[in-house]
Amino acid sequence: MRFATRALRIGQEPDPKYRAVIQPLYQSSTFAWADLDHIPAIDYTRCQNPNRETLEQVIASLENGTRATVYSSGMSAIGAAFSLLQKGDHLLMATEIYGGTFRIAEKWLPRQGVSVSSFCPHNPLTIRDVIRPESKMLIFETPANPNLRVCDIRAVAAEAKKHGLIVVFDNTFASPALQNPLDLGVDIVVHSTTKYIAGHSDIIGGATVVKDEELGVWLYEYAKAWGCVPSPFDCWLSLRGVKTLGIRMAQHSSNALAVAEFLEKHPGVAKVHYPGLPTHPDHQIAKSQMTSFGGMLAVEFHSVEAARKVAESTKVFILAESLGGVESLIAYPPLMSHATMTEEQRLERGIPPTMLRLSVGIEDPADLIEDLEQALA
Repeated sequence: MRFATRALRIGQEPDPKYRAVIQPLYQSSTFAWADLDHIPAIDYTRCQNPNRETLEQVIASLENGTRATVYSSGMSAIGAAFSLLQKGDHLLMATEIYGGTFRIAEKWLPRQGVSVSSFCPHNPLTIRDVIRPESKMLIFETPANPNLRVCDIRAVAAEAKKHGLIVVFDNTFASPALQNPLDLGVDIVVHSTTKYIAGHSDIIGGATVVKDEELGVWLYEYAKAWGCVPSPFDCWLSLRGVKTLGIRMAQHSSNALAVAEFLEKHPGVAKVHYPGLPTHPDHQIAKSQMTSFGGMLAVEFHSVEAARKVAESTKVFILAESLGGVESLIAYPPLMSHATMTEEQRLERGIPPTMLRLSVGIEDPADLIEDLEQALA
């Protein structure tokens, strides 16, 4: 089955008792044993639940993996990947990374005896400059949050593998509809399912996906042990959302390109960061590893005052954190996604105080452009 069909049919046969087309919501904490000689496949929702099990099957299939584990948040998924690290290990983290990942790496991992160094994902050879005998893992993302830079996934993964590193990749911005990093050499794909996978801004969730069974068992056992699992209803809502992932991503991408082309020509805009624009420095790389360019873009204005004014003046775009929902959101990274970083750290990573991040939804693109036009005016 192809992508759109798998999103609807993997693990989602009609309910055997009543033939319900949509999977029932199994809102139960516990499940009965028939006897003490036969342990049921599902007995307690912290360990597994039918709605969670189906969601994991679908996400694994869409990422071309063999096993997925879902969590109560995207940060729990990152934490699960980091649980493979132990005292004395060393993590390599891309310079361009989500603020929440940066927060864990800077504040929490050192307390657990894990050291962290940065590398430039646009030059995989820089991995050689920071690698140590105790290096165990590398984490990166592309398109990057929030400046939309794109790096060569296969090249970074290949260089990391030369040094025996576990390669972790955050695929939240693109979703499995637009790129599949496991096929490019990555070991663990992480997602904030809050974003495009669920797609309706109504749940918080995360996921890890792997091809290696041993890694898959570890990540599942982490969720079971720490209890950072989503509720059955959150899984049910995510299953509902993922059914339309393919067509939503097509509309997100189409709308974002239209918005980016409008903003690139506007005199009130200093710079537009969108990998679908031929002027983007990483356009060709994005074209080679993505089926489309996604719904995220960043915009720089001529002053901080102008950026703040636009952010506070839109009527269709909603000023809010998060991304990936059907509605269009506008965000200010220094106070939202990357507030953990100092201004110096943000500037080093290409996040100036004049930048806004746009999550372009599936509204009529003409309305989105008119909204930005009046805000810029």
